[in-house]
Amino acid sequence: MRILRKIFSKSRSKENGIFFNSIATILGFDPINLDFYSKAFTHRSSNRIDSAGNPVSYERLEFLGDAMLSAVIAAHLFNEVPTGDEGYLTKMRSKIVSREHLNELGKDLNLIQFIESKVPVQHFGENIHGNIFESLIGAIYLDKGYDACEKFIQKRVIEPYVNISRLEGKVISYKSLIIEWCQKEKKTFHYDIYEDNAMDGQRLFGVKLSIDDKVIAKARATSKKKAEEKASQRAYFAFQEKMDRK
Repeated sequence: MRILRKIFSKSRSKENGIFFNSIATILGFDPINLDFYSKAFTHRSSNRIDSAGNPVSYERLEFLGDAMLSAVIAAHLFNEVPTGDEGYLTKMRSKIVSREHLNELGKDLNLIQFIESKVPVQHFGENIHGNIFESLIGAIYLDKGYDACEKFIQKRVIEPYVNISRLEGKVISYKSLIIEWCQKEKKTFHYDIYEDNAMDGQRLFGVKLSIDDKVIAKARATSKKKAEEKASQRAYFAFQEKMDRK
């Protein structure tokens, strides 16, 4: 029994060493408490519980990381754009912390390699990448405090990706843009959604976007939201010249 415990202990020690080195490379510093980072990559399907009997998953850390990321980005924009009003700053922050952008950040760091789950990785949706990126930020805050958290966000998010002039022209939701324009121009609009099936049997959703009772754009995607966004993007390109003049 002692021999088995010794072998198991060595195995766990080796695993922790590999995890420590990999995480330290991503963070740019040596973590103090690995348990925070282990929780940051634990999916609820793993059915882990802590010493107090509470379920363990990255979701609580994701909540904390989301708040920390928003705070750091808000402070950066506040200092960098002294002429920006509340609406402008809010819109710019939304562009930086958009789900699409966070998913890209998570993918760039290949955070999915650390996930502990009973669900196969290929079954996760795209948002898992952004979710664990936020949970990692939450773990950094608990492990090293606000300053380390701010430095990490500065290095991994702000320095490589935050360009104010480029962000001003970035569209994060074509649907919101179309609706806003239609309301301003007093135009009627309607999204007709129907289920569709691809030749391979994949379930798809089709969308027809009508403006002033005229079908302007059609699109298909694996979700209603994606189909609406794709149709809205096509409508934007159709009306771009008129919309950009407003």
